[in-house]
Formats: sequence, C-alpha cells, structure tokens
Amino acid sequence: MKYKLVAVDVDGTLLDSNSNLTPETIKAIQETIAAGVIVTICTGRPIQGVEPLIEQLGLDLPFITYNGAMIVMGKSRKILYAQTMRGEDVKTVYKLGTNLKTTVVIWADNKLYVQPFGPEATAYSDLSRTKPEPITDLEALIAQGVTKVLFYDTVEAIRHFEKQVAPAVPPTVNYCTSQPFLLEFFDQKVSKANALAQLSAYYGFSREEIIAIGDGFNDLSMIKYAGLGIAMANADAAIKQHADYVTLSNDENGVAHALYRFCLNKAL
Repeated sequence: MKYKLVAVDVDGTLLDSNSNLTPETIKAIQETIAAGVIVTICTGRPIQGVEPLIEQLGLDLPFITYNGAMIVMGKSRKILYAQTMRGEDVKTVYKLGTNLKTTVVIWADNKLYVQPFGPEATAYSDLSRTKPEPITDLEALIAQGVTKVLFYDTVEAIRHFEKQVAPAVPPTVNYCTSQPFLLEFFDQKVSKANALAQLSAYYGFSREEIIAIGDGFNDLSMIKYAGLGIAMANADAAIKQHADYVTLSNDENGVAHALYRFCLNKAL
C-alpha cells in the first residue's frame, strides 16, 4: 500500500519526553513530504500553541487543532475545516465548570478567554502561547463561535471531574483529557478521526491511504480510523491493542522509525 497522508499526534508522540522535536524526526518528516506524502500534525492545542513546530519544520503543513475541531494551514493560516459548539452546550459546560469551581477556558475565533482570571489563567496562557482575556460576555462568545471549552486544574481534580460531569454532559458534546490536567469539551462531531476524514476528502484520499500515529486516548479514534494505525511504545496498553503496529517510543524517534518503514521503505 502506498500511503498518501500521515497524521501525527504531538505530545508523547512527535515530541520526546523533554518536549523537543529531534533532528532525526524533522529529517524524516521532510523526506516523507519530499516523497509526495502529506503530513498533518494533530493536537489539542490551538495553532498558536504549535508555533515552534511550524518554525522548526519550515513547511506549510495542515494542522489538526483543538483535537479535530479545526484544520488550519500552519503558515498561511488558511482554515480548511471548522466545527463549533452549540450555544446551549457551551452554557451547560460553562455552568458545570463554575459549579465545580475550576478554571474554565473558552476558545473562540482562535482567541483565549478564561474565568476566573487568576494564576491558572496565566499558566494556561503560557502553555498555549496566547494572551488570555476574561470571560465577560458568554453570549457574545457564542455568537462568534466557540471551538471548545476546557477545565484546567490539578491531575487529581480532573480525574474527579471526568466522573462527575458524565451525567450532566449532553449527548451533543464530546469530552476527553488531552493532558492529565486538561478536561476538554467539543461538539459531538469533533474527533481526530473526523478531522482526518475531512482532510482526506479535501485531498481526495481514501482512509486506506492514511497512517495515524499517537499515544493517547484522544488519538484512539484516528488510530482506529486510519488504514494503518500506529501506537507509540510509550502508549497505554489499551491504545496498543487497537493499533496495527507499535513503533518505538517518543524518546527513540518512534515517529521517524514509522515514517521510514512505511513511507520511505528504509531503516532509520
């Protein structure tokens, strides 16, 4: 099978344990693209949060951001696909967050809004590389289109919240942890798998021509969707059992190893 599209998760997959993109991985991606394969980077972050990757790779790649809610070209910022949340769902999740007394984050029009506006807001701002603004008019944010809502808290609190919100979250909302300290909420149509389907349709590829590489539970949908689903060696066992292949870990250039094996037909 000649693969035409490769989707790669960021944290725990593309980046090593020190959050570095290694020269070996950069070289493998550049060689893969030079061979005619499209590489898309998949992340829960907004496009601002992957600026260093765009600079390091030096290519205008499609980025699947917000865990699949938006596909945007890294350099040109052309939006290929976007899915916002229903207004009533935004209100429900926002009320849940305020009742739980956690830090609630809203992304709308690639801008960051936070409540309460405290130290946690600053910490998340640093993480996302975006200046935060306080949430003062929820209706106005809904009117411009909310991409996602998230709760930012301690790992222990997020584990607790994940169980607590289950009965209250409407079926029109998907939610997952993208990091142990982030519980994220999206429209039910949003997933990395759906974004891959949208991107493959945009380019005219079939799912059999897609490779998806990841390590987390928010990667599971695309690993199962792709013609070749690849799990990292550092992935949870539940992720690995759904994968077609397990590559090396993120500290062993696992992405580069997979690209050389399945796209370039040579060893790292």
